[in-house]
Amino acid sequence: MTTTGPVEHDDIDALIMRLRLGTEASELHGSLCGYLAGGGSLRGTSVLGALQLEGDGVDPSPDDQALLQRLADQCEAELADPELGFEPSLPADDRPLSERADAMVDWCRGFLGGFGLAGTAAHAQLSEEAQEVLRDLGTVAGSSFDFGNETEDEDALIEVQEFVRVAAMLLHTESAAHDPSASGTVH
Repeated sequence: MTTTGPVEHDDIDALIMRLRLGTEASELHGSLCGYLAGGGSLRGTSVLGALQLEGDGVDPSPDDQALLQRLADQCEAELADPELGFEPSLPADDRPLSERADAMVDWCRGFLGGFGLAGTAAHAQLSEEAQEVLRDLGTVAGSSFDFGNETEDEDALIEVQEFVRVAAMLLHTESAAHDPSASGTVH
């Protein structure tokens, strides 16, 4: 496990195994990103508590709690990145296409669940575009992929990943814009 630098997909996967969370790394990352994008706050609560995830009788060690907090901080910073550097946490590009596609579905399913858990009033004020993006994420979350032509399938997954990346940032931006607690100033 790395203690500095970005929290990677494999770090999340190892954490899930240690804590016996019964979820996938991409789904956990998606849940956290959805929660944060939907205006959820981690102040006063743990990441696992906010996401309503419980390990199989395993309490996170201080190191695991620190890793979860680093992951939350990383997700928040990436979603708000003015350089648009956010990326969903998925298996590496050298993993099989089917594994990466399934992880994209898991990520979207997690994102929608986390977004719903945030439960802010901002959701009701989302633009028509943002509401359509949520519906499209739901379509991806409910998808199963058929593979035929590897090059075309790879290109299609890249397109879906780019859509999901931009969708998460759009929803984060819109939810923050409608959340009065997101800004310390009133104009």
